[in-house]
Amino acid sequence: MSDSRTIQLTFPEPDVALLTFDLPGKGANILSRSVLEEFYEHLQALEKRFDLAGLVITSGKPDIFIAGADLREFAAALDADQPPAALRKQTIEICTQGQSLFGLLANRPYVTVAAIHGISVGGGAELAVWCDRRVFSHAESTQYGFPEVKLGLMPGWGGTARLPRLVGLGNAVEMISSGESIDAKAAGLMGLAIDVAAPAELVPAAIRVVRAEQQSGDWLKDRQRWTGPIAISETELGFLGATASGYIQQHTHGHYPAPLSALEVMLGGAGVDIATALKMEADAMSDLFGSPVNRALINVFFLTDRNKRDTGLAKPVAPKTIESVAVIGAGIMGQGIAAANVRRRIPATITDASPEALRRGVEKVLEEVSFNKTIKGPDAKRAFEFGPLLTPTSTDAEVARASLVIEAIVEREEVKREFYSRLEPLLAPDAILASNTSTIPITQLAAGLARPERFVGLHFFNPVRKMPLVEVIRGEKTSDETVATMVAYAKRLGKSPIVVGDGPGFLVNRLLLPYMHEAVQLLVEGVPLKAIDKAAKAFGMPMGPLELYDIVGLDTAMHAGAVMHSAFPDRVSDSPLLRALYGAGRLGQKSGAGFYSYRNKKKRAEPDPTLDEFIRPLLGGKSQPEKLSGEQLTDRLFLPMLLEATRVLEEHVARDARDVDLGLIFGIGFPPFRGGLLFWADTLGASAILKRLEPYKSLGARYAPTPMLLEMARRDAKFYK
Repeated sequence: MSDSRTIQLTFPEPDVALLTFDLPGKGANILSRSVLEEFYEHLQALEKRFDLAGLVITSGKPDIFIAGADLREFAAALDADQPPAALRKQTIEICTQGQSLFGLLANRPYVTVAAIHGISVGGGAELAVWCDRRVFSHAESTQYGFPEVKLGLMPGWGGTARLPRLVGLGNAVEMISSGESIDAKAAGLMGLAIDVAAPAELVPAAIRVVRAEQQSGDWLKDRQRWTGPIAISETELGFLGATASGYIQQHTHGHYPAPLSALEVMLGGAGVDIATALKMEADAMSDLFGSPVNRALINVFFLTDRNKRDTGLAKPVAPKTIESVAVIGAGIMGQGIAAANVRRRIPATITDASPEALRRGVEKVLEEVSFNKTIKGPDAKRAFEFGPLLTPTSTDAEVARASLVIEAIVEREEVKREFYSRLEPLLAPDAILASNTSTIPITQLAAGLARPERFVGLHFFNPVRKMPLVEVIRGEKTSDETVATMVAYAKRLGKSPIVVGDGPGFLVNRLLLPYMHEAVQLLVEGVPLKAIDKAAKAFGMPMGPLELYDIVGLDTAMHAGAVMHSAFPDRVSDSPLLRALYGAGRLGQKSGAGFYSYRNKKKRAEPDPTLDEFIRPLLGGKSQPEKLSGEQLTDRLFLPMLLEATRVLEEHVARDARDVDLGLIFGIGFPPFRGGLLFWADTLGASAILKRLEPYKSLGARYAPTPMLLEMARRDAKFYK
């Protein structure tokens, strides 16, 4: 047996073995190749014991059972750049080996029980379904699921074959095709968990299950039953297939093939024995692994993983701990920021110049933090628990007690600077002052401050509760310690911070504006509004750019556009169409009309014939609208964004291509199945991008190749090295 310390074998009782997964030096248990080999060695060693009544499998980690397979090993297979046939063969072999290994748990001469506390996902969840029984911890951290579809894959170690036989085909289809996790209560209701216990009682509860199963013999009957087809009528099977397929198509829009593939495997595997179902699973996995969507989603996984470890600095700097926060401004953004702090049990003070706005803001914060997903409404117990952490105030003195003050007031430089000059003298010397500005340069705002090294941009995205991104913007004098402290603080809020350099629009808004600006340009060239938004959504954006204008507000867009026009007049023009709509009071969703009309009961976007009155005078006498193909519209919308991304890299506004891609995915919903803007660009290649730019030379600087792109084409280089 190997001398590895990953899996500890003990005997809590003479005839009950306990295998405890505890990967040394890591926060999570991962099923790497070496760990799987060690697991096999343990099972082989236990085969020599003829007196065992049961085997219990658990974890030594605080809140993780097993977090799945080692994705770095999977990525290495992709990096090997094998021919498709070789990669397909290797994938089938890996699946078959995993199925065979975990299958040992279902044919040992003793009861096998998974004792699950904390996160159990992917390969860890598959290991558990091969056990005869499962006992769950009732802790909130216990979450069980099959998230493989979120990587463009499906379970490949028996999950699609075993889970339907344990919990029913309908439950299995929902879990595997959605990729969402369930808690212990849900696991108990569907029969996945035979018992739910306190974390400290988990192993004793599992041993009791072993004793009960040895007495009843039910485990042997279930083993036999689970090797055969699933008892379901053709009518039920057809109905489930039709409804699940429709639901998946509605949510994926055809961009993500894995959920449908998993559905087909589970439906097909229902009518055959488990050995055949396992072969179907391995074959289907070989079609998915290495596909463009799989490669893109694995890239997003690694972007996220990198961000969790990234301090935002080249050299390590110890961050300070933020003990309390004050939020200035009780509007939508201020409410969201305050709620994010309270939810993480960071005391928050909130203030506003308007007493009525402050009252409403406090109500909204308490409403948000007391929301209970189970009852789908406010929970009095949660309100009582979180209420004392929120303090409304109208005095600067109370605000100044906080170790971090976040300003989220009107987007006007003079108003912000007046507030800073009033508040900064009251702050403790080591307190940090931050602005939630989305466009105004931080160095500009810091002018006149006594301690500019303690001033930083902290740009949250709306709605704060849903959007994971936070831009940490450093001005010319912002210190490394301030940056490190804000990165650590944002992560404490459960956010994904990226550190960016100063400048108009920072990173995300600077890249978003060319895309939105181009949509308006296309309108005044005669391209139908519906065609523009349809092209963006076909590319994978969550909504079209013109609908996004309406949600953001045309007044806000006008202000941001003016900032960008002032900074980059050669690439961003002052739009006469936007000015005309703004002048007519068409501000978007909030005013009932913008590019679309919202004057309906549900206030949803619908075409507005009166929009033509604003567009027609700007068409320049064109009698026929422009007819552009879907690919041409994609180029017009996304190539300016891509070129701007090369500029922010050239100017070191963004530190790395990975920050650009993570920022756009988490900040504006750039389609994850494309892997990120620059990952997508790499799939095209720099030379191909230059060719796609050529037809648009006449449109000016916004389509001009940048030095970085030209050099990349010359060297056949990629953004991801």
